[in-house]
Amino acid sequence: MVRIRAFEDAAERASQGGVQIWGQSAAADAEPALVKGPLHLSTGQEAVAAGVCAHLHARDLLTSTHRGHGHTLAKGADSTRMMCELFGRAHGYNKGKGGSMHIADFSVGMLGANGVVTAGLPIAVGAAHALKLRGEEAIAVCFFGDGAINRGPFLEALNWAQIYRLPVLFVCEDNQISATTRSAPMTAGTQAASARAEALGIAATQVDGNDVLAVSEAAAQLVAGIRAGSGPRLLHALTYRHKGHVSVDPAHYRDPAEVAAALLTDPVTRARELLAARGQADAAADVLAQAQAEIAAAVAFAKAAPFPEAHEAFEDIATTGEGAWA
Repeated sequence: MVRIRAFEDAAERASQGGVQIWGQSAAADAEPALVKGPLHLSTGQEAVAAGVCAHLHARDLLTSTHRGHGHTLAKGADSTRMMCELFGRAHGYNKGKGGSMHIADFSVGMLGANGVVTAGLPIAVGAAHALKLRGEEAIAVCFFGDGAINRGPFLEALNWAQIYRLPVLFVCEDNQISATTRSAPMTAGTQAASARAEALGIAATQVDGNDVLAVSEAAAQLVAGIRAGSGPRLLHALTYRHKGHVSVDPAHYRDPAEVAAALLTDPVTRARELLAARGQADAAADVLAQAQAEIAAAVAFAKAAPFPEAHEAFEDIATTGEGAWA
């Protein structure tokens, strides 16, 4: 969790240099922004990524969202290559051409973040179906936000997974907001993700998404069941996104009292307090220091890394068949 937090804090700072924050003026002497393109943070949601991915193997497959840094790191991706991708450098996972929302690392089973809301669900279901057809001992996991519940691919993916009893875990990171709008007024019913899953016969488990031990315990049971052939399951994790929609959004549309209350349940703080209560405060401090040192090194490497060559803009792309249809 502290590794994810350190990464996103550093990326946030790098994205704001010289950029006008919504409603604010940039400092005249600010360093130019180093992060290229949009940056969507998952600050405050780290317990979900860490608690779930702790029970996955490299062979297990994972799809993510436009807030995918935490999931990608928790699945085992390299923080330096990730930072390089954010900075648009050639050493990045997509050679600096994909940016924050398209990081993938097939070597650890990370099939990719995705800028399209809900798009990760049918991809995960397709991957799970492939795993089943091949008889492989692996599962697929799909992270998505509560804003995805109202889009068609959500029900389509869950229905397909249940019909074919696919080895897939759906993880709803319910952070209570969709971009800049609260999700509740736009979503009919209560406990929407769980209720819709159960209507299709998919067992759902709701958990405090800011309690990493609770998430871990629930995920362990669900993952074990899926590996044993239970078919799809859904984990509904209630959490809170501390930051605005993007890194340059101060989120003034949120009630300050609401944000203050949410910060009291910060998963990283709760975990550190738990470790301190168990006499492991020094160990927690060491882990934090290691994470911060790792990310500082990643930022330094990314700053010094070269940009891709201009001709590479025409590489790694799909042909449209130009000239083949005459």
